[in-house]
Amino acid sequence: MARPLLPDGLWAAIEPLLQPELPKPRGGRPRVSDRAALTGILFVLRSRTPWELLPREMGCGSGMTCWRRLRDWQEAGVWARLQKVLLDRLGRRNAIDFSRAALDSASIAAKKGGAQTGPNPTDRARSGTKRHIITDAQGIPLAVRLTGANVHDSCMIEEMVDAVPAIRQCWGPPRRRPAKLHADKAYDHRRCRQALTVRHIQHRIARRDLESSQRLGRHRWVVERSLAWLAQFRRLAIRYERRADIHLALTTLAAALITRRFVAKWFC
Repeated sequence: MARPLLPDGLWAAIEPLLQPELPKPRGGRPRVSDRAALTGILFVLRSRTPWELLPREMGCGSGMTCWRRLRDWQEAGVWARLQKVLLDRLGRRNAIDFSRAALDSASIAAKKGGAQTGPNPTDRARSGTKRHIITDAQGIPLAVRLTGANVHDSCMIEEMVDAVPAIRQCWGPPRRRPAKLHADKAYDHRRCRQALTVRHIQHRIARRDLESSQRLGRHRWVVERSLAWLAQFRRLAIRYERRADIHLALTTLAAALITRRFVAKWFC
């Protein structure tokens, strides 16, 4: 039997974050339920089906209805709050390993262009988007951001470290800073090390022309695995959305789904 796209546990985490439906004093056509619309969004995210070809037989309404709901929930900050809720659950179980973190990025093609795209230097200057992600020592996504493919990785180190939310702990105040950060040679700049030092984070960045990245791979492979997990959501393998907020919404939702795998592991 196939697993449901929207299991009860995931819906229970998302439902409190959604705004209630406003009353319609003048009547009108019934609104597609939030759960049905979210099921359609998850179907598109996992299958790469174009919005306009979303099967009506699924009972999710039209593809445009699901697209609008995704847009509205992104504007309301639902996906970022969902990720925060899941991280807090793990933090209260002391399941997030702040002893070290890993930072990396991956570029994908952006065939329709749009905001936060740029010429990809690794793809013959074709239009592309770069995904930046920071994880804990286990590969749990702590924050994701998008830039153009031509933005150098080192330019995002401060924003990525600061993007980690304050995560609740089993005791003591919330925490958002890892003790150590691992990164590859793309971050080998003095300002990167200074930015981490100011934030009281120990840096472990490979030095260009001096050392191999293989030793760092013992700890940094988890972030590469998380990037591979994001790419398994077929809608994210290539950026199809012209609007950056829509692609960021899908990316953040995918990161939350990855985080939920760790939640299920600890709360099973």
